[in-house]
Amino acid sequence: VQLQASGGGLVRSGDSLRLSCAASGRSFSDSAMGWFRQAPGKEREFVASISWSGMITNYADSVKGRFTIRRDKDKNIMSLEMSSLKPEETGVYFCAAGGHPYGYSRRPDEYEFWGQGTLVTVSS
Repeated sequence: VQLQASGGGLVRSGDSLRLSCAASGRSFSDSAMGWFRQAPGKEREFVASISWSGMITNYADSVKGRFTIRRDKDKNIMSLEMSSLKPEETGVYFCAAGGHPYGYSRRPDEYEFWGQGTLVTVSS
């Protein structure tokens, strides 16, 4: 079972970036999925989540209106479209699966499966 995050890179403040998370080894169609980020020296924090059906999404207050989470259950892929990025959003972005099926889980320990992370660097 593997979650593979990709799409990270170096962007400037205000730019947009799209992250993807591809699942393999099993279907996560019955699981919620989410994105977390971890800045250097800081704890992993919740960014966004999506329910098993894809119909319910949840966002951290700091990213509402700028980030959009989606999933394609047929392709077993989840994405995070990020716009108006800020330097303080620099960090490793992780995708995860599990937790509450409606995507209400916001703590890392509520998710069972994790990807390896992709680095996003936002320069000022």
